Amino acid sequence: MKLKFTKMHGAGNDFVVIDGIGQSVSLSPAQIRHIADRHFGVGCDQLLLVEKAQSPAADFRYRIFNADGGEVEQCGNGARCFVRFVVDKGLTTKTAITVETRSGLIEPRLESDGRVTVNMGAPRFEPADIPFDAPTRQPVYELEAGGSKIIISALSMGNPHAVQVVGDVDAAPVQSQGPLIERHSRFPQRVNAGYMQVIDRAHIRLRVYERGAGETLACGTGACAAVVAGIMRGLLDARVDVETRGGILTIEWQAEGQPVMMTGPAETVFEGILEI
Repeated sequence: MKLKFTKMHGAGNDFVVIDGIGQSVSLSPAQIRHIADRHFGVGCDQLLLVEKAQSPAADFRYRIFNADGGEVEQCGNGARCFVRFVVDKGLTTKTAITVETRSGLIEPRLESDGRVTVNMGAPRFEPADIPFDAPTRQPVYELEAGGSKIIISALSMGNPHAVQVVGDVDAAPVQSQGPLIERHSRFPQRVNAGYMQVIDRAHIRLRVYERGAGETLACGTGACAAVVAGIMRGLLDARVDVETRGGILTIEWQAEGQPVMMTGPAETVFEGILEI
């Protein structure tokens, strides 16, 4: 089986994007792991599959597979690459589209400067919606990881996030503690572990250990979750530049119940043909 693909990235968070409309695509988790492998495959944090919409309210369906082969609900950096891909490939003439994901509809928009803005929907805080094992919703929670007690904000951006504030993101134990948080028993569907350093009320630095992918150069939903957590804790204003290791994302959130807006880059790296 031969498949055309496009390699893309959003602030360093990299993807293999496959058109499932113009060609037949059926990939097993093992095949996805092989494609994502940086030594034996193309290499990526996630594989993105473009499909026809199942709902009349949407233009496309967007499926996301982590490097471990598991399908997940949402990926913000991938959403920006998604709209860049369908516009560049002539699959739509629109610059603003509605896209189905496993967690609901999103609305990415291609801006005149080439960046992409995505309406990521409203964050959810109830433990059952994250999901997170807690009897009631709290502003912050205490979590034990590796014998240490840490304070996190827990929320969903269509996928689960645990965000903690650190003094120096470069010194944060992302590689050692991140996997423990990702698979913590209180998160039944695992979780993305975010480490946020507040520079000022409009600027943070962020690292994220992503569920099923490990640490990535940027995480779009992680940036959204971190800003929301910071606003809820009174640390941040409504518009924040998020500095990741791969670039800058701009996140805006006005109030609970309102959608989070994310703006950032989406770049094509190369194209090729996979032989599976």
